[in-house]
Amino acid sequence: MFKITKMRQLSEKQFEMWVSAPRVAGKAKAGQFVILRTTEFGERIPLTIVQTDPEEGLVEIIFQVIGKSTAELATFKEGDSLHDFVGPLGMPANVKKYGTVLLVGGGVGIAALYPIIKELKKAGNRVLTILGAKTKELVILEEECRKYSDELIIMTDDGSLGEKGLVTNAMEKVFAREKIDMAWAIGPSIMMKFATMTAEKSGVPVYVSLNPIMIDGTGMCGGCRVTVGDAIKFACVDGPEFLGSEVNWDEFLLRSKQYGHEEAESFEAYQKEMADLG
Repeated sequence: MFKITKMRQLSEKQFEMWVSAPRVAGKAKAGQFVILRTTEFGERIPLTIVQTDPEEGLVEIIFQVIGKSTAELATFKEGDSLHDFVGPLGMPANVKKYGTVLLVGGGVGIAALYPIIKELKKAGNRVLTILGAKTKELVILEEECRKYSDELIIMTDDGSLGEKGLVTNAMEKVFAREKIDMAWAIGPSIMMKFATMTAEKSGVPVYVSLNPIMIDGTGMCGGCRVTVGDAIKFACVDGPEFLGSEVNWDEFLLRSKQYGHEEAESFEAYQKEMADLG
């Protein structure tokens, strides 16, 4: 069992959790993830490792309530324990000294972007960061990202924080004014697709972090298969980081919606059950 040492609500549907998992904390690198289960019969939930405290044996994760399993996870409190917490899984982000790098994060994807920002800065890069969300309430880790960024640009759909517009609008402005040696874009799938297209127009390579349907996290089930560079890859072991220009985005977006109906039904049934319990 893995004890929750800190639980904090960041917004209406976003939560931060610190979990005692010394082995994971001692090995994790930027870009890797864990798979957890709330109970013995719970769904396996993959979540990016935001940061660790190896000395205390703690791992931070941030998640958003989007269905039954994350809704259940949000009911946990400090002192409670998770049944499983497996990791670190996946390949680390391709961190090295490039020169000037651009990091683009959308929504809860900012949680996955932050550790990469931190490590790229430590590697000696000039780091430019763009954070985007629908409203200011959904912009997470702003100060943490600012600490390791030479410049931080914030975009919101409604203009409630930073500039009004999309992250791609900000990307175009950055590409127009200076040379970018490497970029990252992490967030909703459709955002990563258009961020890739925007970077391609300026000839800038961009890494994305794919989040397909995932079950075992070891490459055995094949559920997380994606087409990258005309080859089948498994996001859990070959990724989750890939060059965006090589991803078959149409296939990826289609497969990500494969169980949308079933997921919605399950969430509705859970919400009704909770309402009936008072």
